[in-house]
Amino acid sequence: MDATRRNIFKACIAGAVVSPLALTNSTQAIAASANTNTNCTRQTLQWGRGIEGQRKADLGNGTFLNPILAGDHPDPTILKDGDDYYMTFSSFNSYPGIVIWHSKDLVNWVPVGAALHKNIGTVWALDLCKHKNRYYIYIPAAPDGKPWSTFVIWADDIKGPWSEPVDLNIVGCIDPGHIVGEDGKRYLFVNGIRKIRLRDDGLATDGQVENAYSPWRYPDDWITENFAPEGPKLLRRGEWFYLVTAVGGTAGPVTGHMVIAARSRSIHGPWEHCPNNPLVRTLSDAEPWWSRGHATLVEGPGKTGEWWMVYHAYENGFRTLGRQTILEPIEWTDDGWFRAKGGDLSQPLPKPLPASKGVAGFALSDDFARNKFGIQWSFHNPGAQEMARVNYGKKVLELAGAGTSPADSSPLTCGVGDRAYQVEVSFTLDGDAEAGLLLFYNHKAFVGLGFTAETLKIYQYSEELPWARRELKTKSLRMRLTNDHNVITYEYSLDSGRTWKLFPTRMEVSGIHHNVFGGFLSLKVGIYSVGKGKVQVRDFQYRALAQKG
Repeated sequence: MDATRRNIFKACIAGAVVSPLALTNSTQAIAASANTNTNCTRQTLQWGRGIEGQRKADLGNGTFLNPILAGDHPDPTILKDGDDYYMTFSSFNSYPGIVIWHSKDLVNWVPVGAALHKNIGTVWALDLCKHKNRYYIYIPAAPDGKPWSTFVIWADDIKGPWSEPVDLNIVGCIDPGHIVGEDGKRYLFVNGIRKIRLRDDGLATDGQVENAYSPWRYPDDWITENFAPEGPKLLRRGEWFYLVTAVGGTAGPVTGHMVIAARSRSIHGPWEHCPNNPLVRTLSDAEPWWSRGHATLVEGPGKTGEWWMVYHAYENGFRTLGRQTILEPIEWTDDGWFRAKGGDLSQPLPKPLPASKGVAGFALSDDFARNKFGIQWSFHNPGAQEMARVNYGKKVLELAGAGTSPADSSPLTCGVGDRAYQVEVSFTLDGDAEAGLLLFYNHKAFVGLGFTAETLKIYQYSEELPWARRELKTKSLRMRLTNDHNVITYEYSLDSGRTWKLFPTRMEVSGIHHNVFGGFLSLKVGIYSVGKGKVQVRDFQYRALAQKG
């Protein structure tokens, strides 16, 4: 046995996760893996069960099991506002977008509402902050056909209303992070890692983008996607400014993404590398969470003096759910640095407030008695007048047709966070329309069941399969979709769900994710309406199914 393999074997005996990926890493990575408190065999994960059986982090016994927000909640930006915490995420092409969530204990979160209603293009990692009693969200976005720019919206109440987006004309930059310097001036740090000064009102720039920090580099033989320094998040604690950055690439190999840090007594530097870098990194494909990175530090609730790190990661075997939000404790060391101490994330961790009993999430079932756009429902890549397609009646949502198939129409989408679930919904066609139920990633990656007044059809590989059509003369149909750990089953009912017929084609969708189709998105439940008519949508039902560890 050579020395490298012997070290890995010793690390495994000591409790570290190893895999063939680790065999190609440097001895620094092996030493780091030996210091982690993880297991060589995959653990059985047992979450709490919440509304509709949805998995939840809070286990009800003073502990929690990650993720704190299941499903597609990437690039978390978190704000501590007195005793309250607010968090939001990249919303990409979903509008209304930038849903803000609230918590008192960092574990149980409920949505407040959407802050962005005007389509400014795909929205990437943003920053939520508060300055002089006003809330700001700095938003990198790429309008169709235009380069990246940074926008800002503001509100005097976190619940809104939020302003219209203001273009700061910071071209070609992403991932803004807001900080007030020792000079009292406001700055945005962006990918690179670069910085630009803002005007005092935060609504315009006051200078040029300039280099700020040359990030710590990992050994060349580590398996990563690319260097990609991004996601700078800053805080001031005592005499130090701390800069927390992601490197290694967001996707690609599971060992790529990581968290590093630097500090300086001045926002203008010089910055010194943290001696504990990388602070967080997936070391093996046997771990429960892959591509861990893009972190923010936040002080915990109460007066315990504890601090926490919030970041995102892909779930092992479920990239289809998108990047999910992870909470991990940190500790400050005597030398003024910090380190992560979550250890084995397949195991429960003590809650920041052990006795807290907050509500988590919300019911996805919808009788359409009220408008849940911006909380549950959103359009994918909508046009300027997309909401004109929507009309609410008495427990019914009416959706006008647009386009000729899901490939050229903007569907309604609903994010989910469970490994296994079942949804049902009823459709009534009006005029020359087609409607149906989808699992939708983007216009090039979706599957689903649809129908017209004459035909039942199936979409697979993002196109209809004509050979699988079935003659079915009806204008009213209830559909049921079951996603059992990425295996999809369709059923339909002509009597409002009293009896069901199995559609004979099943699908496996574990490959519909960013590493195949790009876009950093997730596989969402979708409802589509195309053609010259419209469809009435009723009684959407969701329930989580048993989760396999």
